[in-house]
Amino acid sequence: MNVIQQLEKEQQKKKIPALRAGDTVRVHAKVVEGTRERIQVFEGLVIRVTNGGLRQNVTVRRATHGVGVERTFLVHSPRIDRIEVMRHGRVRQARLYYLRGRVGKAARLRERRDQGSGSKAEALRAKAARGRGESAEEPSEEE
Repeated sequence: MNVIQQLEKEQQKKKIPALRAGDTVRVHAKVVEGTRERIQVFEGLVIRVTNGGLRQNVTVRRATHGVGVERTFLVHSPRIDRIEVMRHGRVRQARLYYLRGRVGKAARLRERRDQGSGSKAEALRAKAARGRGESAEEPSEEE
């Protein structure tokens, strides 16, 4: 590992959620106004995720008062306090630029539900385990 890679590894944030195009996220960004600093929340749809490592950035789009607003955030920037993933959208493309030309219901995405997650899937697994006479184990949360 060379010096540049070591420096980049030190500057990367530890807890970054897995971001994909179609996700609805809340980005808590630090904004400086004069001498004061506050956190501004920008909630919208991820239309692009680029690069990886320290240079990873994400473009988030939202419609405010009928006007589409896009912001590109550097994920590992010290200006970003945290990123929360609100929901996952089901898309088939890596870049969702076609959403720029859509408004209202046409700009909606279907929700992606990962296989084997959710309360119904967990309930079915527990029921099957009880039927076999096994004890249903709770999934461990490491957060």
